[in-house]
Amino acid sequence: MFQRIETQMSKPAFRYSHYDLKEQRTGTVIEITLSAIANVRLMNSSNLERFTETLKHQFIGGVAKKSPIRLTIPEAGHWHLVVDMEGHKSLAESSVKMVDKTAAPRIQKAQQDVTGR
Repeated sequence: MFQRIETQMSKPAFRYSHYDLKEQRTGTVIEITLSAIANVRLMNSSNLERFTETLKHQFIGGVAKKSPIRLTIPEAGHWHLVVDMEGHKSLAESSVKMVDKTAAPRIQKAQQDVTGR
């Protein structure tokens, strides 16, 4: 589980929950559980800064109408998750956890006929 940091700032003008996911590897899957419809935004540090300054920013996610949802870290680095209610009524309760990546199927080399056939 990650620690949620509740934030109320003058910018943006709505409440949101911020999860600092720290350094993550490419392909890491996170699972977000929500109590209501909410916006879910997975961002790197520079986009989080732009978000908090109400500037145009890029993120993975969008309006989550079902729970839980899973997002995949697209590249190695320091990542942040924001759950917000912009355009919705109130702040949803949320939690975030890592989901184990499914192991890749093992490929075994076919056995050769030792008699040379």
